[in-house]
Amino acid sequence: MADRLVVLHQGTLPPNAEDIERLADTVYATEEELPLLLPGADILLCWHSITPAVAASWPKDPALAPGWVHVAAAGVDSLLFPALVDHPDVVLTNSRGVYDRAIAEYVLGLILALAKDFPGSWEHQRRREWRPRDSERIGGRTALVWGTGPIGRAVARMLRAVGMRVCGAGRTARTDDPDFGTVHEGTSLRGALAEADYVILAAPLTPATRCMVDASALGAMKPGARLVNIGRGGLVDEEALVKHLADGRLAGAALDVFAQEPLPAASPLWDLPGVIVSPHTAGEVTGWRGELADLFLENLTHRAEGRPLRNVVDKEKGYVRDATAVESR
Repeated sequence: MADRLVVLHQGTLPPNAEDIERLADTVYATEEELPLLLPGADILLCWHSITPAVAASWPKDPALAPGWVHVAAAGVDSLLFPALVDHPDVVLTNSRGVYDRAIAEYVLGLILALAKDFPGSWEHQRRREWRPRDSERIGGRTALVWGTGPIGRAVARMLRAVGMRVCGAGRTARTDDPDFGTVHEGTSLRGALAEADYVILAAPLTPATRCMVDASALGAMKPGARLVNIGRGGLVDEEALVKHLADGRLAGAALDVFAQEPLPAASPLWDLPGVIVSPHTAGEVTGWRGELADLFLENLTHRAEGRPLRNVVDKEKGYVRDATAVESR
C-alpha cells in the first residue's frame, strides 16, 4: 500500500508532481487545509517551507503524526517545535546541497556591490549625475564566514578564489580546515571579528545561534566593516545592528534575511546608507525549484526501496550532521 503524502504548498506545486504521485498517495494542502489533512499522513512535504502552519496543525495524538517530514529548504527552524523534535519516530530531512553554489555567488555579488558602491552608482544614474569616485578592492580583504556547514564552505571557496583572505567561525576551533584554514570559536572569535572586513553569516538558526550577533559581537567588529547575512534573520539583534549602522561604526550591511519577513515598511533598514536589502532570494536561481523537487523525489524513491534517507536533520541540534542517514517508518 502506497504511503499517504501531504504536500503543503502556497499555490505553486513541485514541477515533478506527477512523478511524486506515482510513488505516493498524494494530497495537496494549503495552510488553511493542513489541520484537516495532516493527521494520519505518512509523509509531509513542506514545499511551502517558512510557515508556522505545521506547528499549528500538528496532530495532538502522536500516533497520527507523519513518520517523515521533508522541508524544501536548508533551514528547518520553523519545524523545531517540541512535538516534532521530541517525537522519537519522526524523521526530519532538509534540502541541504541545493543552495550552496547559488548562495556563494550571491555573497560574492553582495560584497562586490558594497565594495564598488553599485547602489550609489545606480542612484547617480537615476538622477543623471556624473559622479566619478574611487571604490575598494576586495582582493586581500579579510572575510569571516560564521557558519561552517556546506553553504559556508561554498562561500569560503568562492571568496578565496577572488583573492580574499578567509577564516571561519564554528563550534570547534581548528587551524587546518581545508576551506577556512583557521576556524575560531569562543575567545578567539572576538579577535577574528576585530580583524574582518566582511562578516558573513551562514549558520542555521537554532537555540544556540539565535541572536549570536548581538550588541557585544557588533561592537567587537572592526570599525568600517560590513555584515552580510544569508543565514537567518534571527541570528542578528536587528535593533543593535541599526544603531551600529546609523552611528557609522559599521560601513554597511547586505541583508537577505530578517527577523520578520516580509521586512516591515517602517523598518529603518530600508533607508540606512550602505545597506542592501533583498527579499530572502539568495538561493533562488533559475531551476532551483526543480532541484528541490528532484531531491525530494530521490528521497521518496529511497524510502520506497527501503534505503536510508539523505539529509537527515539532528532534531536536537537543528542541522544535518555529516553522513547522517536513517530509515523512516
